[in-house]
Amino acid sequence: MIIGVPQEIKIGETRVSMTPSLCRRCVSLGAQVLVQKSAGARSGFTDEEYRAAGATLVSTARKVWSQAEMILKVKEHQPSEYPLIRPGQILFCYFHFAASKELTRALLKTRSVAIAYETIRLDSGEHPLLTPMSEVAGKMAIQEGAKYLERSMGGKGILLGGVPGVRRGR
Repeated sequence: MIIGVPQEIKIGETRVSMTPSLCRRCVSLGAQVLVQKSAGARSGFTDEEYRAAGATLVSTARKVWSQAEMILKVKEHQPSEYPLIRPGQILFCYFHFAASKELTRALLKTRSVAIAYETIRLDSGEHPLLTPMSEVAGKMAIQEGAKYLERSMGGKGILLGGVPGVRRGR
């Protein structure tokens, strides 16, 4: 199996779909992993880390798409990626099909195999790929809320942790 990891192109997305440790595991199981150069940079992973894990670095997303049997992404495919999808190619990411009729129709036309992370469920009912993201979002909500309590962000200047002599924020 040839697994491709293109750089995420959705605005604001800084994650990468495969860490070097997962790359190493896939390679050890016999997969060939193609990683677009700098795909992991915004997540703190260097090209050298992917190379050391056994990945082949590829210069462009188009080359990743044209050679990979399976494409791993984090976020849903963007319209500029639709023409790169081949019939039978396996696509694995957070699709959120219910939120985008355009995406759903576009992928149906490609005749690819689209597997949405958010729909994978264990026999126990747990969503192993959605649950961690929900946990991160819950933790980030507190952090983001605290940021917007700061005066510089238009808030009331509330410090959630408090300081001696001042009641902590609630």
